[in-house]
Amino acid sequence: MKASALLRATAHRPWPLPTQPWVLRQTWRALLFAHWPVPAEMVRPLLPPGLTLDRFEEQAWVGVVPFEMTGVRPRGLPGVPRLSHFAEINVRTYATVGGKPGVFFFSLDAGNALAVALARTFFHLPYYTARFEIARAGATLRYASQRSHRGAPPGAFAAIYRPTGPVARARPATLEHWLTERYCLYTTDRHGRLLRGEIHHLPWPLQPAEAEINRETLARAAGLALPATPPLLHYADRLDVLVWPLARG
Repeated sequence: MKASALLRATAHRPWPLPTQPWVLRQTWRALLFAHWPVPAEMVRPLLPPGLTLDRFEEQAWVGVVPFEMTGVRPRGLPGVPRLSHFAEINVRTYATVGGKPGVFFFSLDAGNALAVALARTFFHLPYYTARFEIARAGATLRYASQRSHRGAPPGAFAAIYRPTGPVARARPATLEHWLTERYCLYTTDRHGRLLRGEIHHLPWPLQPAEAEINRETLARAAGLALPATPPLLHYADRLDVLVWPLARG
């Protein structure tokens, strides 16, 4: 989808688009949301000062989100083959500053060392290099990652997942909407200053999903103990995204 068309579709956003130009576009593909309810007391101490843990009906949530990144390119430039397509998986929770609900990442593992270095430098995000094996058979994804970043806590993920129903937009005020319809991320710079990164996309084209998660140690590497209960699962086949530069949160 062209950036101009994306920028015209704003009725679903909880606040207006940033006034400055976007700097990066990317497409997320074959994405699985796996979410677990967790005690707020476990998550809150892991957030940086100034960031408020967001909860749905007093319940905190942690997500593990595997997907593939494609079409990554800076504004006004063509995609670079070494940077435009790679696998990624993140561990996240949800937080707010100044009434803007967003995402806080505990870790982001990616299968491209150069992309990891650039993201750590320019977006101050906890990216780590990892090895990935992904195979697709029809609508079924076989997805595995193994962190390889020198000096980082070890972590791995392996799952087989697939959509199980039609595409639908999450209804406002539902848990699905609360978990997915977020239009910024929060992080900190090397001085500990809180930063916000705005993003824009169409409403998530969610599908119900099923998954066989055979290994998941990325959350543990971040200091999180996921419950033994099955996660809440959603799938999205594709989402085109625009990214803005970081600004003080």
